[in-house]
Amino acid sequence: MTFATATQDNQQIFTMQRLFHAQRNEYLAQTMPDYASRVTQLKQLKAALLENKDALCDALSADFGHRSHQDTLLSDILPCVQQINYTIKRLKKWMRPSRRHAGLLLMPAKVEVIYQPVGVVGIVVPWNFPVMLSIGPLIPALAAGNRAMIKLSEFTPQTNQVITALLAAIFDDTEVAVIEGEADIAAAFTALPFDHLLFTGSTAVGRHVMRAAADNLTPVTLELGGKSPTLIAPDADMPQAVERMIFGKCLNAGQICVAPDYVLVPEGKEDAFIAEFKKQFTQMYPQGVHSQDFTSVVNQRQFERLSQWLAEAVQNKTRIDTVHPDAIDLGAHRMVPHLLVNPSDSLTLMQEEIFGPLLPVITYSNIDEAIQYIQQRPRPLALYLMTQDKALQARVKSDVHAGGMAINDSVFHVAADDAPFGGIGPSGMGHYHGKEGFLTFSKAKTVLTKGRINTAKLAVPPFTGWRARVQKLMMAFFLR
Repeated sequence: MTFATATQDNQQIFTMQRLFHAQRNEYLAQTMPDYASRVTQLKQLKAALLENKDALCDALSADFGHRSHQDTLLSDILPCVQQINYTIKRLKKWMRPSRRHAGLLLMPAKVEVIYQPVGVVGIVVPWNFPVMLSIGPLIPALAAGNRAMIKLSEFTPQTNQVITALLAAIFDDTEVAVIEGEADIAAAFTALPFDHLLFTGSTAVGRHVMRAAADNLTPVTLELGGKSPTLIAPDADMPQAVERMIFGKCLNAGQICVAPDYVLVPEGKEDAFIAEFKKQFTQMYPQGVHSQDFTSVVNQRQFERLSQWLAEAVQNKTRIDTVHPDAIDLGAHRMVPHLLVNPSDSLTLMQEEIFGPLLPVITYSNIDEAIQYIQQRPRPLALYLMTQDKALQARVKSDVHAGGMAINDSVFHVAADDAPFGGIGPSGMGHYHGKEGFLTFSKAKTVLTKGRINTAKLAVPPFTGWRARVQKLMMAFFLR
């Protein structure tokens, strides 16, 4: 790092710290924004997204080298708009204090839970869905009455420009501020004493984020990833099973934290799976790697990572089937899915989240073996089960841990507005989306209110005379 670059970084870190303190001061001046002001912010955000949807599609395509506009509309813009609509309809109910039971021991009293904004929220955004993963968390943060600082990825500069301009047209920096920069800036960002920090990214970086947050006792929501399995059961109709999972692997060229990372198929059915995958891929993307509806790997660095993992598999004599003759475009860093049959567990692609168009196909002899295969590995962010067997559905739902699950589908469970999204263990912690997002960015504060009558005096010393007799009766009544 040159002296000039270091100086520039220091100036940026100083500006970032100044913005944080400005947001904190403004929050302290207005700690509980009313319903009307929150809804106004959300409506303005929705209008700005719709007004800039074409600019965002163009910018994302420029950042990726090529990204299907439909991918952006479906996975970045649409979920945000739907989430805003859902939130506006339900926000008034979420904001109401909830009445709780005081119980006989505390009577007469009233107990309620009020939902306060936590304060200043930090949001760290990855490169794969920079709109959905910046605006998506911002929606519940604003709905809960907070202010927010957003650290955008350095790998999506064109999209960052549109997002920054979009937000600046609606919000003052003391309401929503956008930060850009590389690893040093990201590290300084996560070290700020936020009231809540939401990070979306890799498990390895998530560990660093959690360490940085721990110094400030900042609560964290970590949306990580991992190796999300697709289990095709023996009873599954293969064309239907492939139909339900192929789009989840091909959307954004598989660069999704909930994309199917590997697929488990019954022994003897791997060739049927591969043939069906090739058939359906060709129907969806007739020109293979040159299809306009198929997205590029985001940059040369990620393309080289995937290429190295593929070369390692070739060297290991792994069977590899490309799903289309036009499979790779080196200059445009584009790659169609490659299916790898029973690759060795020692390969890098079997140890780390793939995050791209490589798909291991693992065969199993019986369903118990398949379930154990999943259970013996780190808990994934998503789990996909292809079966019509109700007993098997119930078994996997109850016995196998994952952040979320879809039966006879893939990826689309994330789009459920009225359900939480989050990981477990190495795939993350905490939830957002829907009401859970509102709760994540709120402090649920219990308030006990008493009037003139104070029964608590019966529980204080000295425990002699009549007090002792009352205490004895109370304990006899309640300790049973």
